[in-house]
Amino acid sequence: MNNPTSFQWKVFKATLQIPLGETRTYAWIAKIIGRPKAVRAVGQALRKNPYPLIIPCHRVIRSDGSLGKYAGKDNGRKKELLDMERKIKQWL
Repeated sequence: MNNPTSFQWKVFKATLQIPLGETRTYAWIAKIIGRPKAVRAVGQALRKNPYPLIIPCHRVIRSDGSLGKYAGKDNGRKKELLDMERKIKQWL
């Protein structure tokens, strides 16, 4: 990925606010960054996340409560990561 845009950085910074083992929606991120109608753009920004170990894009879900994809794929990875985080949170 090229250098992230200022919009992408805003999305990444908002995503960092989501606590371990919890989720927020793409719409929540869009609202936090002051662009409430940019829900799809938020999804695209997170799909291009160059730092998935640092920026927890797996914590962002759809407004209907479904998980959606992780890194553009629907392979169950998002659920695995969230389940793992919830276990870790219990130990803390």
